Amino acid sequence: MSNIYIGYNFVVSPLQPATEILIAELGYVGFESFVENENGFIAYIQKEDDSETILDEIYVLQGDEFEISYTKEEIEQVNWNSEWEKNFNPIQVDDLVSIRAPFHPNPNLKYDIVIEPKMSFGTGHHETTHMMVQHILKLDLQGKKVLDMGCGTGILAILAEMKGATPLDAIDIDAWCYENSLENVERNNCRHINVYEGDASMLINKKYDVIIANINRNILLNDIKIYADCLNENGVLLLSGFYEEDIPIIDAETSKYSLKLEEFIERNNWVALKYLKS
Repeated sequence: MSNIYIGYNFVVSPLQPATEILIAELGYVGFESFVENENGFIAYIQKEDDSETILDEIYVLQGDEFEISYTKEEIEQVNWNSEWEKNFNPIQVDDLVSIRAPFHPNPNLKYDIVIEPKMSFGTGHHETTHMMVQHILKLDLQGKKVLDMGCGTGILAILAEMKGATPLDAIDIDAWCYENSLENVERNNCRHINVYEGDASMLINKKYDVIIANINRNILLNDIKIYADCLNENGVLLLSGFYEEDIPIIDAETSKYSLKLEEFIERNNWVALKYLKS
C-alpha cells in the first residue's frame, strides 16, 4: 500500500468506554484503521482525507468525562495485515466456541469461527459480543429464521447458522461491515446467510423467530418496535450494546410490545438481555 497515512496516537483515561466510543466516532469521519495499545490506540487516516478540523465534530473529545490527548505523525506504507495480526488474539467462549484468525491454530472446539475483522466490530473480545455468543449457545436454533441486526463481522449470524438456523439475514448500516460480513460468511462456508447494507427500515413485512441486535442503546430504543413487529409469536429477541443501568429504560420500551425479559447476562457492567414475545 503506497498511500501516505496520518497516525493519531490517542492516550485515553480511563480506557473504557472512552476508547470504544472514540473509535466509533472516528470511523464516521474517515479514519480507516485502529491499533489498540495499553495507553489507548493509534488511529490511521489517509493524508488526503485529514484536515485541521477533522476532530472538531468528535463529541467525546468535547466533554470532560474522560482524559484524552493525542499526537500525530505522517506514516508511509502501513501494512494493515501485520498490524492487525500483532493485536488480534484468538478467544474461546465457554469451551464451546473458538473465534480466531486464519493464521491461528484450530483448538477443535464444537464451533470454530474464523474471521478477519478489518475495521468491523465483533471479534468476540468485547463483552457484548461474548455475551451474545453465550445466549446463542443456549438457544435451539434448528430450522429457525434469524436476523443479526448490526452484524459487524457477521460472527453472530455465522454461529447461528452453525447451530442449525436457516435462513438468516445479516444487516449493517456500515459499508465496511457489510463487505467484511460477506467475506467472513464465505470464509466459514455458510450457505444460508443473506448479507445486506442498511438499517431497520429494511425490515418491513419481514418475520423472524430470533432477532439478535448488538448495537447501542439509542438505536435499540428507536428500533425495538420494529423488532417486535418482525418477531413471530414466542420469538426471541436478544439485545446488547449497553450498560446494566440502562436496563430499566430498555425494559420500559420492550414492555410496550409484549416482550418479556427472560434472562440477562452481565460482564464488566455490560449486559445482554433475552426477551420472549408472548
